[in-house]
Amino acid sequence: MSRRSREAPKPAPGTASPGTASPVPGADGVPSTFPRVGRSAPGYDVAQVDEFLARARRAYDGEGEAAGIDAAAIRHTSFRMRRGGYSPSHVDAALERLEDAFAARERERGVARMGQEAWLRQARDRAAEITGRLSRPDGEKFRRVGRMSGGYDPAEVDRFLIRVQRFFADNRPMSVDEVRQVVFRTRRGGYSEAQVDLLLDAVIDVMLAVR
Repeated sequence: MSRRSREAPKPAPGTASPGTASPVPGADGVPSTFPRVGRSAPGYDVAQVDEFLARARRAYDGEGEAAGIDAAAIRHTSFRMRRGGYSPSHVDAALERLEDAFAARERERGVARMGQEAWLRQARDRAAEITGRLSRPDGEKFRRVGRMSGGYDPAEVDRFLIRVQRFFADNRPMSVDEVRQVVFRTRRGGYSEAQVDLLLDAVIDVMLAVR
Protein backbone atom coordinates (compact mmCIF):
# COMPACT_ATOMS: atom_id res chain seq x y z
CA MET A 1 0.00 0.00 0.00
CA SER A 2 1.11 3.59 -0.39
CA ARG A 3 2.83 5.39 2.45
CA ARG A 4 0.07 7.92 2.61
CA SER A 5 -3.21 8.21 0.77
CA ARG A 6 -5.83 10.92 0.70
CA GLU A 7 -8.48 8.36 -0.11
CA ALA A 8 -9.72 5.00 1.14
CA PRO A 9 -10.21 2.63 -1.84
CA LYS A 10 -8.62 3.44 -5.17
CA PRO A 11 -11.10 4.50 -7.85
CA ALA A 12 -12.30 1.72 -10.08
CA PRO A 13 -11.49 1.94 -13.78
CA GLY A 14 -14.04 3.95 -15.71
CA THR A 15 -14.52 6.81 -18.07
CA ALA A 16 -14.06 10.17 -16.42
CA SER A 17 -16.76 12.71 -16.90
CA PRO A 18 -16.29 16.49 -16.71
CA GLY A 19 -15.89 17.90 -13.24
CA THR A 20 -17.66 20.85 -11.75
CA ALA A 21 -15.89 24.15 -11.32
CA SER A 22 -13.63 24.46 -8.30
CA PRO A 23 -13.55 27.75 -6.36
CA VAL A 24 -9.77 27.78 -6.82
CA PRO A 25 -8.68 29.42 -10.07
CA GLY A 26 -5.88 28.00 -12.17
CA ALA A 27 -3.07 29.97 -10.54
CA ASP A 28 -0.17 28.14 -8.89
CA GLY A 29 -0.72 25.04 -10.97
CA VAL A 30 -4.15 24.25 -9.52
CA PRO A 31 -6.76 23.58 -12.21
CA SER A 32 -10.21 25.13 -12.06
CA THR A 33 -11.91 21.80 -12.78
CA PHE A 34 -11.27 18.14 -12.00
CA PRO A 35 -12.54 15.12 -13.91
CA ARG A 36 -15.01 12.82 -12.18
CA VAL A 37 -14.66 9.08 -11.83
CA GLY A 38 -17.44 6.85 -13.20
CA ARG A 39 -20.84 7.17 -11.53
CA SER A 40 -20.40 3.94 -9.56
CA ALA A 41 -16.70 4.39 -8.77
CA PRO A 42 -15.35 5.94 -5.56
CA GLY A 43 -13.84 9.40 -5.83
CA TYR A 44 -13.15 12.33 -3.55
CA ASP A 45 -16.13 14.15 -2.08
CA VAL A 46 -16.68 17.10 -4.43
CA ALA A 47 -17.95 19.51 -1.80
CA GLN A 48 -15.07 18.72 0.57
CA VAL A 49 -12.44 19.21 -2.12
CA ASP A 50 -13.98 22.48 -3.31
CA GLU A 51 -14.30 23.81 0.24
CA PHE A 52 -10.70 22.96 1.12
CA LEU A 53 -9.30 24.49 -2.05
CA ALA A 54 -11.36 27.64 -1.49
CA ARG A 55 -9.87 27.93 2.00
CA ALA A 56 -6.40 27.30 0.58
CA ARG A 57 -6.88 30.09 -1.95
CA ARG A 58 -7.94 32.51 0.80
CA ALA A 59 -4.90 31.50 2.85
CA TYR A 60 -2.60 32.04 -0.14
CA ASP A 61 -4.16 35.44 -0.73
CA GLY A 62 -3.54 36.35 2.91
CA GLU A 63 -7.10 36.42 4.19
CA GLY A 64 -7.11 35.93 7.96
CA GLU A 65 -10.14 33.65 8.05
CA ALA A 66 -8.14 30.95 6.30
CA ALA A 67 -5.24 30.99 8.75
CA GLY A 68 -3.76 27.61 9.61
CA ILE A 69 -3.30 26.33 6.06
CA ASP A 70 0.33 25.88 5.06
CA ALA A 71 2.34 23.44 2.98
CA ALA A 72 2.27 20.78 5.70
CA ALA A 73 -1.50 21.10 6.16
CA ILE A 74 -2.02 20.62 2.43
CA ARG A 75 0.20 17.52 2.47
CA HIS A 76 -1.82 15.94 5.27
CA THR A 77 -5.34 16.75 4.18
CA SER A 78 -7.71 13.90 3.33
CA PHE A 79 -11.19 13.62 1.85
CA ARG A 80 -14.19 11.37 2.20
CA MET A 81 -14.96 9.01 -0.65
CA ARG A 82 -18.18 9.41 -2.63
CA ARG A 83 -19.39 7.55 -5.69
CA GLY A 84 -18.95 9.66 -8.79
CA GLY A 85 -16.63 12.09 -7.02
CA TYR A 86 -13.48 13.80 -8.21
CA SER A 87 -10.69 11.67 -9.65
CA PRO A 88 -8.24 11.13 -6.73
CA SER A 89 -5.16 11.10 -8.94
CA HIS A 90 -6.05 14.48 -10.48
CA VAL A 91 -6.81 16.10 -7.13
CA ASP A 92 -3.65 14.65 -5.54
CA ALA A 93 -1.49 16.01 -8.35
CA ALA A 94 -3.06 19.45 -7.99
CA LEU A 95 -2.56 19.47 -4.23
CA GLU A 96 1.10 18.55 -4.64
CA ARG A 97 1.54 21.59 -6.91
CA LEU A 98 -0.33 23.72 -4.39
CA GLU A 99 1.92 22.43 -1.62
CA ASP A 100 4.94 23.43 -3.71
CA ALA A 101 3.53 26.94 -4.15
CA PHE A 102 2.92 27.36 -0.41
CA ALA A 103 6.36 25.95 0.41
CA ALA A 104 8.03 28.38 -2.01
CA ARG A 105 6.26 31.31 -0.40
CA GLU A 106 7.13 30.07 3.10
CA ARG A 107 10.76 29.76 2.01
CA GLU A 108 10.78 33.31 0.61
CA ARG A 109 9.29 34.70 3.81
CA GLY A 110 11.67 32.69 5.97
CA VAL A 111 14.70 33.93 4.05
CA ALA A 112 13.43 37.52 4.25
CA ARG A 113 12.91 37.21 8.00
CA MET A 114 16.02 35.21 8.97
CA GLY A 115 18.45 35.76 6.14
CA GLN A 116 19.48 33.10 3.68
CA GLU A 117 22.39 31.74 5.69
CA ALA A 118 20.28 31.26 8.83
CA TRP A 119 17.51 29.63 6.79
CA LEU A 120 19.95 27.19 5.19
CA ARG A 121 21.61 26.48 8.55
CA GLN A 122 18.20 25.58 9.96
CA ALA A 123 17.60 23.21 7.05
CA ARG A 124 21.06 21.64 7.54
CA ASP A 125 20.33 21.09 11.24
CA ARG A 126 17.09 19.31 10.38
CA ALA A 127 18.89 17.22 7.77
CA ALA A 128 21.45 16.22 10.43
CA GLU A 129 18.64 15.00 12.69
CA ILE A 130 17.28 12.90 9.83
CA THR A 131 20.65 11.35 8.98
CA GLY A 132 21.11 10.49 12.66
CA ARG A 133 18.02 8.31 12.45
CA LEU A 134 19.19 6.82 9.14
CA SER A 135 22.48 5.73 10.70
CA ARG A 136 20.70 3.14 12.85
CA PRO A 137 21.14 -0.51 11.79
CA ASP A 138 18.80 -1.95 9.18
CA GLY A 139 15.73 -3.45 10.78
CA GLU A 140 16.11 -1.18 13.81
CA LYS A 141 15.52 2.28 12.37
CA PHE A 142 11.95 2.50 13.71
CA ARG A 143 9.77 0.95 16.36
CA ARG A 144 8.20 -2.37 15.36
CA VAL A 145 4.46 -2.96 15.72
CA GLY A 146 3.15 -6.06 17.46
CA ARG A 147 3.70 -9.44 15.84
CA MET A 148 0.02 -9.69 14.88
CA SER A 149 -0.23 -6.10 13.61
CA GLY A 150 0.61 -4.74 10.18
CA GLY A 151 3.39 -2.25 9.58
CA TYR A 152 5.63 -1.15 6.72
CA ASP A 153 7.99 -3.81 5.40
CA PRO A 154 11.32 -2.99 7.13
CA ALA A 155 13.45 -4.24 4.24
CA GLU A 156 11.63 -2.02 1.73
CA VAL A 157 11.79 1.00 4.03
CA ASP A 158 15.50 0.48 4.72
CA ARG A 159 16.28 0.17 1.00
CA PHE A 160 14.49 3.42 0.25
CA LEU A 161 16.21 5.20 3.12
CA ILE A 162 19.60 4.27 1.66
CA ARG A 163 18.65 6.52 -1.27
CA VAL A 164 17.56 9.27 1.13
CA GLN A 165 20.85 9.00 2.99
CA ARG A 166 22.80 9.27 -0.26
CA PHE A 167 20.75 12.33 -1.20
CA PHE A 168 21.79 14.11 1.98
CA ALA A 169 25.35 12.79 2.24
CA ASP A 170 26.43 12.68 -1.40
CA ASN A 171 23.92 14.97 -3.13
CA ARG A 172 22.61 12.02 -5.17
CA PRO A 173 19.58 12.91 -7.32
CA MET A 174 16.18 12.47 -5.69
CA SER A 175 12.98 14.41 -6.24
CA VAL A 176 10.44 15.42 -3.63
CA ASP A 177 7.78 13.52 -5.60
CA GLU A 178 9.74 10.29 -5.11
CA VAL A 179 9.42 10.76 -1.35
CA ARG A 180 5.77 11.80 -1.54
CA GLN A 181 4.77 8.85 -3.68
CA VAL A 182 6.91 6.05 -2.27
CA VAL A 183 5.03 2.79 -1.74
CA PHE A 184 5.75 0.14 0.90
CA ARG A 185 4.15 -3.25 1.34
CA THR A 186 2.81 -4.15 4.77
CA ARG A 187 3.86 -7.13 6.82
CA ARG A 188 3.15 -8.40 10.31
CA GLY A 189 5.54 -6.99 12.89
CA GLY A 190 6.77 -4.31 10.49
CA TYR A 191 7.88 -0.76 11.17
CA SER A 192 5.45 1.68 12.78
CA GLU A 193 3.78 3.50 9.90
CA ALA A 194 3.42 6.68 11.97
CA GLN A 195 7.15 6.85 12.72
CA VAL A 196 8.18 6.21 9.12
CA ASP A 197 5.69 8.79 7.85
CA LEU A 198 6.96 11.35 10.34
CA LEU A 199 10.54 10.96 9.17
CA LEU A 200 9.61 11.13 5.50
CA ASP A 201 7.55 14.25 6.21
CA ALA A 202 10.71 15.79 7.66
CA VAL A 203 12.62 14.79 4.52
CA ILE A 204 10.02 16.54 2.37
CA ASP A 205 10.17 19.66 4.55
CA VAL A 206 13.96 19.89 4.14
CA MET A 207 13.81 19.25 0.40
CA LEU A 208 11.21 21.99 -0.07
CA ALA A 209 13.13 24.37 2.17
CA VAL A 210 16.23 24.28 -0.05
CA ARG A 211 14.57 23.70 -3.42
